[in-house]
Amino acid sequence: MANPVDTKIISKLAEILDKTNLTELEYEDETCRISLARNNGGAIASNAYVPVQAPVTMPMVVPAAPEVAEAPVADEDYSQNPNAVKSPMVGVVYLSADPKTPNYVKPGDTVTEGDTLCLVEAMKTFNPVKAHKSGKVTKILVESGDPVEYGEPLVVIE
Repeated sequence: MANPVDTKIISKLAEILDKTNLTELEYEDETCRISLARNNGGAIASNAYVPVQAPVTMPMVVPAAPEVAEAPVADEDYSQNPNAVKSPMVGVVYLSADPKTPNYVKPGDTVTEGDTLCLVEAMKTFNPVKAHKSGKVTKILVESGDPVEYGEPLVVIE
């Protein structure tokens, strides 16, 4: 009797196929061989889970179309906002000195010009990002560990 289809493996392979924009993907271990291919319509077809010991052709399996999530509401664009503190470099942002300490600032905090708001790590160096003016922190636009680009808004001070 053939092994039952492991849908978790097929789902993971389909996800990899979709994320990498490959047209074909094969997986094989000691118990099975799975081959996935994208057809012209973008759907993923599979002649999946063929046991290695028995050369059996399996019917094509086409997964159901994924549910379409509602489009998220676009966040306000802070790139031209003069109250936004922007990243001085490409790197990874950290809101605290280490995971066990509280964030430098949180929404509602009052800061003075020159106060450290967060850190941007670039080339294993932690660079403080300081407030460009005094005021109240109204929004933090990033989370610790997020990659950031040069000029990307990080914090808004009103």
